[in-house]
Amino acid sequence: MSYSVLMTQTLTTKSLDAMKPAAVKRYEVQDAKAPGLHVRVSTTGARMFYTMSRANGKRRRIKIGPYPVLSLADARRRAMEIARSIELGEYDVAPEIPEDAAPTLGTVIPQFIELHAKPNTKDWKRTASVLRKFDGLKDRPLDQIKRQDVTKVLDGIIANGTPTRANRALSAIKKLMNWCVMRGTIETSPVALLRPPTREIQRDRVLIDDEIRAIWRHSETEHYPFGPFLKLLMITGQRRSEVSGMRWSELNLDEGVWELPASRVKNARLHIVPLPAQAVAILRSLHRFLNSDFVFTTTGRSGISGFGRLKDRIEATLPENTQDWRFHDFRRTASTGMAKIGVMPHVIDAVTNHKSGVVSGVGATYNRYTYLNEKREALEQWANELTKIVQNPSATSAEKKS
Repeated sequence: MSYSVLMTQTLTTKSLDAMKPAAVKRYEVQDAKAPGLHVRVSTTGARMFYTMSRANGKRRRIKIGPYPVLSLADARRRAMEIARSIELGEYDVAPEIPEDAAPTLGTVIPQFIELHAKPNTKDWKRTASVLRKFDGLKDRPLDQIKRQDVTKVLDGIIANGTPTRANRALSAIKKLMNWCVMRGTIETSPVALLRPPTREIQRDRVLIDDEIRAIWRHSETEHYPFGPFLKLLMITGQRRSEVSGMRWSELNLDEGVWELPASRVKNARLHIVPLPAQAVAILRSLHRFLNSDFVFTTTGRSGISGFGRLKDRIEATLPENTQDWRFHDFRRTASTGMAKIGVMPHVIDAVTNHKSGVVSGVGATYNRYTYLNEKREALEQWANELTKIVQNPSATSAEKKS
């Protein structure tokens, strides 16, 4: 592919960000500040730093790296290092990479996270973590990655005893490859036809009364922040991330209302949670962390984490025959408990912020508010039922069923 030299100018981060994709053929702009350094802009908008130097009697174009993964300051520093090492005869000139060679997976992953995952995905850190499973392929050009290469990585994840993570890994690499196809980095995705390697069965685990009592009893030994966190998780039926990241500014304890902004909710819709008296009492008993808006925090700068260790501590107090459980099961337990005491399905959906088939469109938007009284009654009923379960240690789950 041919290219055109448009100009020489002192490159800045602002000018690099403003460079438009090439219309027909790629173009390059030379940096007036660092001799030899230039940036090449493709028709997809990708910007790549190069430097021109004379090595072994020949003039060579040496690739430095992509922008913005590599900053302008880094590119200038690297261009000067290359020029110096050539002058000293220390630079080992590698064969020039063909101009149309695809970038490596290791080069593209940071671009994908920075340009796509961060702006569009709240859970981008997990995506970045999952993509590290493919580190064994990071030096491979994208167009040389085969379906069987990805399959081997997935097989390794399954062999480690985490089959569902293999599904997550495949989903992440598919999104990355599709993004590259959309940008014109590669023509086709090598994983387009791959199906999830593991069939996932939707969990239906609900905690029985004995387990609820045992976990509630354990929460009273945890103290702040994990003890009250566990109790609110069980009372409200909200997601773990929503409760652990609760802010004081979201709460109106006088009115018993927790207003979750769209930015903190999975479906990106404002969610109002009426707080039963039991939840308000727990929150009023807490001391605020100095100069922090987080209700549950150990640093003041972020919500709590370390849920794996918390789960281990809880499991140490449960009977040995306790089935596998997860924190998300609290949410399912609350929904099931409300259904048992007669709460209507669409109200349960409103409490848990699930999309209901009963109301949609504009009506669903307004019903976040019109269902407020129904949600309050439902959560008060569930909190009262939870209190009965916790305060009745003599009752077994078998007795409850009979």
